[in-house]
Amino acid sequence: MKTIAYYISDYGFGHAARSVALIRQLLKRKKDVRVIICHSFALHFLRESLKGENRVAFRTIETDIGYVLRKDSIEPDVEKLNVEYEKYLTKWPLLIEREQNFLQTNRVDLVISDISSFPFEAACAIGIPSLGISNFTWHTAYQGLIADRLLEPLKEAYEKMTYFFSLAGSKEPDWGMKGTMQFGFFARSVDSNEVNRIRKLINPTGEKFVVFFGLGMKIDIERLERLPIWDSPDCVFIVSSNVQVQRPNVFSIPKDYVESQHYIAVADLVISKPGWGIVSESVCAHKPLLILERQTMKEDQHTISFLKKHHLCKTMTWNELAWFVINKQFTDEWEIEARNSHRFDDQKDIISKNVLHILEYF
Repeated sequence: MKTIAYYISDYGFGHAARSVALIRQLLKRKKDVRVIICHSFALHFLRESLKGENRVAFRTIETDIGYVLRKDSIEPDVEKLNVEYEKYLTKWPLLIEREQNFLQTNRVDLVISDISSFPFEAACAIGIPSLGISNFTWHTAYQGLIADRLLEPLKEAYEKMTYFFSLAGSKEPDWGMKGTMQFGFFARSVDSNEVNRIRKLINPTGEKFVVFFGLGMKIDIERLERLPIWDSPDCVFIVSSNVQVQRPNVFSIPKDYVESQHYIAVADLVISKPGWGIVSESVCAHKPLLILERQTMKEDQHTISFLKKHHLCKTMTWNELAWFVINKQFTDEWEIEARNSHRFDDQKDIISKNVLHILEYF
């Protein structure tokens, strides 16, 4: 039985959701592999998603700090981010030493990280192969927000990954010491029966335009409630359980429901931040995207640039969204745009094959 230690960034649910997709595929393809998930923020989500998998173990560990956002905003708070990052650096040597001990004690054969940095240092120090999987690294993400000299520990750690699987929209260097491979999008699989069940609940006649509204985690609820978009004619909206917009045409995803990709598959349009997780699930389901721009986050701009190049999205600022209503002209134009978009196939199968090749032959 081979053992993979799988580290998942603690920022948001996107890293966790795409990791679930890949872990499921790895377990499906190979029976003599087990996975130890190292994570903290979305651990309940991960446990629920992989419930019943006796080859998966969970270890509670803070993997990174991600971004610190301004109150009621999707933009970073640079000052607070710097404070938290400098605290994080003081723990750096201890983090690496602890992980070396963990990897040796558990006889780990391969380290995968999406995309926490210190596991690469630990794996390299004791001669275990490592694989980074992401569309960005925290070193690149923090450039312009944190001084370059403070980012050196991250850079040095990422340079120690054995292989790097670079995902759609990435503009990262070729970090892998033994190689970097380019891949597109991948996402959790969709069950067509479950999609039909949800569609009958939300749009039983099939006459409504269904919008998945993937905003709300960091936005003040009063601002959301005042948006005129909810009054768009002939539209119904799907929102996350934390968005308490009380309208007859607004449906909340149940709080204990973890397979949100099925709700995306029901939608005619997805409105979202440019987070790679929700973008990938939309692209794999061939759903058009309306992206809310964030100018200060590099990986967002890289993702948006890739999507626009392939006619997969339109963008909007928060100020524009504050006045936006979906009308027939918009939906007609959108249908024309969608016909010109590039269709990407889900690549989790080919990615899992390459992961298992490294596990077997390194």
